Amino acid sequence: MSSEPEESFEDWVREALDSLPPKLGQAVSNVEVLIEDGDLEHPGRLGLYHGIPLTRRSRGYLWALPDRITIYRGTLERLYGRDPARLKERVQHVVRHELAHHFGISDKRLHEIGRY
Repeated sequence: MSSEPEESFEDWVREALDSLPPKLGQAVSNVEVLIEDGDLEHPGRLGLYHGIPLTRRSRGYLWALPDRITIYRGTLERLYGRDPARLKERVQHVVRHELAHHFGISDKRLHEIGRY
């Protein structure tokens, strides 16, 4: 019998953030990551980046509220929850996808490079 605690959804989000290459991790700036059940207006949405990407920030960005990355636990669990390994992979993918938007990478570009 294993005494190791099970990983949680929050652990998977944290692992995705911690797994960034050091240079990228250090470049993440003024962003908070939230976990919510779902997006009522867009029930299929897995995650959302809301803010000003690093590539569009200027000197006037001082004192801005943090950007937000929201990960929708309920939607991800509904779609992938039957397979914990798949759910973990999708959670981490969505975190990285939304971080790409923080770095100024569009959905179109993510499609082009096969990372959507």
